[in-house]
Formats: sequence, structure tokens, C-alpha cells
Amino acid sequence: MPHRALIEQRPWLLASLIAGISYWFVAGSWIPGLYLILWKGAGVGLLAVYAWAHHPVRDAHRIAIVMALGALGDMVLEVSFTGGAAAFFAGHIAAIALYLRHRRGNLPGADKAVAIALVLGIPALAYALTGDADVAGYALLLGGMATAAFASDFPRSRVALGAAMFAVSDLLIFARMGPLADSPIPHLLVWPLYYFGQFLITIGVIGALRRKGAFTAY
Repeated sequence: MPHRALIEQRPWLLASLIAGISYWFVAGSWIPGLYLILWKGAGVGLLAVYAWAHHPVRDAHRIAIVMALGALGDMVLEVSFTGGAAAFFAGHIAAIALYLRHRRGNLPGADKAVAIALVLGIPALAYALTGDADVAGYALLLGGMATAAFASDFPRSRVALGAAMFAVSDLLIFARMGPLADSPIPHLLVWPLYYFGQFLITIGVIGALRRKGAFTAY
């Protein structure tokens, strides 16, 4: 949409883009820790505000809750890996519940194969990268979230793609615990894959709900 329309009609979405993109440049900088934590949470947190504030239906509020839990996880990870993982765990459960409410019809064989590959492949890769059963257990839910997004009737070019980007971002975090411990690749890619994955999920869900006639407001 035109830049002016984005500012006037979707200010929270624009604010999210500014916060999410700028965080990638300031992460690990001289900015005091508390401010940097809040900055990190703002990108996805503002997606939650966007989904909640302008879209008065339950499913829009459900994706807002998913994003709010993601933002909480982003911030808590900076002080507690376990606490942050718990917030994301809850967010994946909420996302799966939403996607299951919008299940696609019978999946053809190729789609079923992709779904199986996601739900089994993601935890298998996580375990291969870390050798940690707890990480693999979390990744099983991550794979379930990606699979549910793929099997939903939300647009795959946004929601399923965004979920896959989220999964790859987490796999890079796991790789940083093992084979990519000394590589700059995770540092460069984890945040943009994660943030833009969440962005695509949000606009994909909201856009689909609008097209279904759930609301007309932006």
C-alpha cells in the first residue's frame, strides 16, 4: 500500500517495522541492557497491538496473543533462556489452536508429506544440532506450529512461510549451541528470519480474516 496510507491507517504496523528492523542494527551495542530488552520486545509486541487494536474479532485477538507471547519470550530470553522458551512454548500452543480452527480441507498426498516432514524433521534437526532432548521436545512443538500453519487455510505465502522462517531462526539458535558456535551466520540471520516471520504471520492472518468478512476495519 502507499507509504502515506500505511502511516495513516496502520501506524502500529509501521511502528513495528521501525522497531523490528532497527533492533537488528543496535543489538549488542552500547545501549543499556534494559532499554535494549524493551527495544527487542517492541517489534513483535507492536504486531500484537496492531492485531488487537484494529480488528475486533476473536481470531484477530488470538493472533495478537500469539504475538504478545512472542514479544514476552524475546525479552525474557535476555535474562532467562528457560523462561523465554516457556513463553514461546505457550505462544506455539496458542498458534496451533488458532490454525486448527482454520483447517484446510483434505490435504493431497504431497501436502501430507510436507506436513510429516515438518513435524518430524524440525525436532530431529534440533536434536542433531544440540544432542539435547529438552531442546528436541521444544522443537517438536515448534514443528507442530509450522505444520498447523501449513495445513491451515491461511495463505501459505505469508502464514506458512512466516512459520517456516520462525522455525529456521530457532534452528539457527540451536546450531549456535553446536556446529555454528563460532560462525557469524546465526548472528546475522536469527533476528531478521524471526521478526519477518512473525510479521508475515500477523499480516497473513489479519488479511485472511478480512477477506473472509470477519471485519472491514484496518
